[in-house]
Amino acid sequence: MAGHIQDRWYKTETNADGKTARVKSDRHGSGLRYRARYIGPDGTEKSKSFPDGQKRLAEKWLSGIEADMTRGQYIDPRAGRLTVRQHAERWLASLTMDPSTFVSTETRIRLHVLPHLGSRSLDSLRPIHIREWLRKLEDGGLAPAYQRVIFANLNAMLAAAVDDRLIPHNPCRSSSVKAPKPEPRRIVPWGPERVLAMRSELPERYRAMVDLAGGCGMRQGEVLGLAVDDVDFVEGVVHIVRQVKLIATKQVFALPKGGKARTVPLPESVARALEAHIAQHPPLAVPLPWRSVDGSPVTHSLLFPNAEGRAVNRFSFNLKAWRPALDKAGIPRGRQNGMHALRHFYASVLLDAGESIKALSEYLGHHDPGFTLRTYTHLMPSSEKRTREAVNRAFEDGPKADDGPTTAQEG
Repeated sequence: MAGHIQDRWYKTETNADGKTARVKSDRHGSGLRYRARYIGPDGTEKSKSFPDGQKRLAEKWLSGIEADMTRGQYIDPRAGRLTVRQHAERWLASLTMDPSTFVSTETRIRLHVLPHLGSRSLDSLRPIHIREWLRKLEDGGLAPAYQRVIFANLNAMLAAAVDDRLIPHNPCRSSSVKAPKPEPRRIVPWGPERVLAMRSELPERYRAMVDLAGGCGMRQGEVLGLAVDDVDFVEGVVHIVRQVKLIATKQVFALPKGGKARTVPLPESVARALEAHIAQHPPLAVPLPWRSVDGSPVTHSLLFPNAEGRAVNRFSFNLKAWRPALDKAGIPRGRQNGMHALRHFYASVLLDAGESIKALSEYLGHHDPGFTLRTYTHLMPSSEKRTREAVNRAFEDGPKADDGPTTAQEG
């Protein structure tokens, strides 16, 4: 057995004859009687006290500690005394991720986790506490998709606590805890008329943005970060290698979403629109930090600087250019009618033309074709007509008497 059991109600004394005898200690009859003591893997002594009459329980506890150490599953009983807030601070400080992703993660933990769970010790967290917390998020009116992201952050944070041997189990992964389900959202893509109406109502210097987003499937930040050198008019392609991102209201250049650069076809109609735009609004060299607000500055000749010659701030663009254009075009405001709607238009056009999900996924810069399929499967043209035509072609001459297998003659 690892360690030993100390009986604090008795002590051993040696009398004048050199014999030892057990005598009552000063603590006899008060406090917890048995102290189970052992040396942990870090070389320090650990202990846990048990009341009178529970010596067997103390021995069983020590045996469990020994078994855990043998299996490599030992957890220091004191480790879980860290509060959720203390663990969150250490976990956030250890993360290595894109700076803007870190800011978003820290904000969600600070605003939506710590006010409800921050004062609890890690080892006191139970599934009931997670379920109660999820109910508070729901009652707070947060969008289901946002609730799901917050839950994923807490789940990752507590998974790290399990990996770091602070707690034995992650309460977020209990069978009784269900991750918030996002509201099913069926994308209804814009038609060409709406796309052209938006283009005509935008300020003239920004109209070619519609051609790029709707004709090449680019995200808003990728359009804002596109440089003249990224467009290959000869080969007919656009190299999407950066975006303009906002990190705590500060603009930076960064890789496209997911750190994934890509190359997409440049339709001739989009090329003509870009050439006309460049002739009217020559690209301007714009410096911005790379990746983080304190990153090394890099300079690119952007196709769409603002009137002051700086990179366009997407919040300012949406407020002062995009939303007024929606109003003029008679299109309702709302998330579904943001600039991202042009990517959905692009996807619908390609699918209607018979483009594969795999190719569309690559052009959109998705991490997984399965995600593309789940998002746009309802936009794929029906296969019923193709099925009928294929079968009709196979049977168009009708069955023939000599068709089919024959039986060989016996020799």
